[in-house]
Amino acid sequence: MGKWGVAHVYASYNNVLITITDITGAETISKYTGGMVVRQDKDQSSPYAAMEAARKAVDEAKEKGITKLHVKVRAPGGSKSHSPGPGSQAAIRAFARAGVKIGNIEDVTPIPHDTTKPKGGRRGRRV
Repeated sequence: MGKWGVAHVYASYNNVLITITDITGAETISKYTGGMVVRQDKDQSSPYAAMEAARKAVDEAKEKGITKLHVKVRAPGGSKSHSPGPGSQAAIRAFARAGVKIGNIEDVTPIPHDTTKPKGGRRGRRV
C-alpha cells in the first residue's frame, strides 16, 4: 500500500514544469522541466520533453515511496492562454506508463472573474 502524492503539471507553449509534492502540496518531492531533459530550446514544450520529465520525476518519487498520484494540470491562465500546451497529455500518459496509479485529474488553470489588461496595448500586437 503506497502513499499518495500530487503531480502539478504546468504546460505552457514554451515549457513544461512537472512538480511532484506530498498530498498537502507543502513538501516538494521531485521537480523536472522540459528544459532539463532536452538540448534545444525549441523542444522544451514538446510532448517528448514532457514524457521524459514526467518519467524522471516519477522515478524520483517512487524512490521516496510514492506510488499513487493525483494530477493537477495548469495552463498559464490569467490574461494569457487558458489552454494547456502540447506537453500536458504526454505527461499524464507517461505517469500511467511509469506504473503509478492515477487518482483524479484536475484542471487548476487560474481563470480571472474580471481580469487585468493583457499586454499589447489597445490595438493588440501588430505584426
